[in-house]
Amino acid sequence: MPSLDFVQARLRDAIVGDAAQGAVPLLVGGRDAARRLGVHQRHYEASLTRALLDKFPAVTWLTGTTFITEAARSFVHLRPPTVPCIAEYGAGFPRFLADCAGAERMPYLCSFAELEWHLGHIAIAVDHMPLTMAAFAVVVAGALPDVELTLQPGLYYCAAEWPLDNLIRLYLNDAKPDHYVFEPTTVDLEIRGARGEFRIGRLNAATFAFRQALAQGRTIGVAAERASDKDIHFDPGRALVTLVSEGLVIAMGRTDQGEDA
Repeated sequence: MPSLDFVQARLRDAIVGDAAQGAVPLLVGGRDAARRLGVHQRHYEASLTRALLDKFPAVTWLTGTTFITEAARSFVHLRPPTVPCIAEYGAGFPRFLADCAGAERMPYLCSFAELEWHLGHIAIAVDHMPLTMAAFAVVVAGALPDVELTLQPGLYYCAAEWPLDNLIRLYLNDAKPDHYVFEPTTVDLEIRGARGEFRIGRLNAATFAFRQALAQGRTIGVAAERASDKDIHFDPGRALVTLVSEGLVIAMGRTDQGEDA
């Protein structure tokens, strides 16, 4: 009698891939095992394809239903889920799209799809109670550069070579201009989402570098250095005050202590 692992592996290969012949002999009871297996194969493909399309409605709008549907069908067979939560499935889909035939006509497709993926996640974030500047009074003089900040969970920083914010607004506003020129333009975007909503704004290069570094877990000192590389006149003190006043900082900690201050 085949082991459970053997049976599960054969069924997995038959449903996800195209190895039905190896699984059919294992299906006992009933009639027409191949036909019964086909039901599961079609359900697997259809359900995951639909899950992907539901996550990328803006990409569907941009590329057309045929293109993205065919890409999604290929993706679910070549990149099956590796985690039990379907909400997490599809993180690799944007880069997969970029390698599909026809994507070469849309060099911004991968970036646009990645933006939509993150929008879907940050829009359901829940804001935490922000810190005020009074919280920084406990920081010893001269120690501020070694402080790490935790930012709101619904923040995403995106540096793109195309004005993706304009493109996503066209979709969201259901705009249908007679003529639209979409040309390469470097943009540094800050997207903030919470409780089903989000907003997108552009930052100057130095402010973007500062906030992105903080979001990546870098210290204030490192973030300030990165910002100064973009603009020698960057004022980290003012940038920090602005960040806190916007309610974007929720916690802080010293790198040498490894705990909240």
